[in-house]
Amino acid sequence: MKRIVIIGGGYGGIKILAGLLDQPLPEDIQITVVDRNPFRSLKTEFYTIAAGTAADQDVRVDFPKDPRVNYVFDEISMIDTSNNQLLFKDSERSIPYDYLAIAVGCEDNYHGVPGAEEFTESVQTFAKARHTGVAIGNLKAYGKVSIVGAGLSGIEVASEIRESRPDLNIRLLDRGNTVLKAFDSKIQNYVEEWFVKNDVDVLHHSNIEYVEKDGVCNNGVCFINDVTIWTAGVQPNRLVRELPFTKDIQDKIVVNEFYQVPESQNIYVVGDCASSEYSPSAQLAGLQGEQVAEVLLAVLKDKEPKKPKALKLKGTLGSLGKSDGFGNMVKTPMTGLLPRLAKSGVLWLSKRH
Repeated sequence: MKRIVIIGGGYGGIKILAGLLDQPLPEDIQITVVDRNPFRSLKTEFYTIAAGTAADQDVRVDFPKDPRVNYVFDEISMIDTSNNQLLFKDSERSIPYDYLAIAVGCEDNYHGVPGAEEFTESVQTFAKARHTGVAIGNLKAYGKVSIVGAGLSGIEVASEIRESRPDLNIRLLDRGNTVLKAFDSKIQNYVEEWFVKNDVDVLHHSNIEYVEKDGVCNNGVCFINDVTIWTAGVQPNRLVRELPFTKDIQDKIVVNEFYQVPESQNIYVVGDCASSEYSPSAQLAGLQGEQVAEVLLAVLKDKEPKKPKALKLKGTLGSLGKSDGFGNMVKTPMTGLLPRLAKSGVLWLSKRH
């Protein structure tokens, strides 16, 4: 019996699973998927839950049903690489593996800012996004919201909350001199103008010194607010950071050309947990997952795996509410309704994969 365990049912993990199930498998193959939730959650849409513009079920998808797959819905406490097994938080059981695929994604990086972890909301997990949505939804008229970080997540959260709650006072704290520093200047300017038109205050060159229950202190000035949402950077999941493998400067595991850990080549890593020349994204994790499935299929059949082809990313899309957006499409910066419709199309495909 060859035991394959996939941890994380997100964009990378589900592509690994789908790639394996799309092919005839030897009868001695046992596949186990481990996730904290009994459903797939579409992380790129968590900002809609936080803003209250979408219901929980709109960003949930059932896992595929297949007699070759066993699902375990539980919280992992440790990946025991010495004994090739997973240990769990609230039970004494363990799950052994012969091949392990790690696709557990990322979590917030608070950069050592005092109070940030204790007093801010998040959109990094399904549960946290729901908690944020309750906090925003329960605000009284003209409540104050501060969003720390003006990357893609911060922009989408801020614009979606504005559309959901026109009465709220929204402030976006941006460390750089422009929002979306990874995007083309055309997109940066468009988004900046959108915020001006829609009465969202953007404070550039921010330096968050500490966060309190009722406010955030930036460059010596403390802003009183009702809810602070943290979107100022991510790091690999704790399970990955604790593994005894070689990592890059961002604490991501260094892998070889087959996404294998050089020190333990029966372990594969994708997405936000794997060192890569590309910025983390759902698209990247999905493409890597497809390639890992191909590699694993070869290994399971005792064949030499082919070197995966160079990845070709199709660009990045972002939303500004339900009818406006931005993105790099075919390497061309675009703004307005078209990239927003494209983003909706990607979501439609994700739900029906």
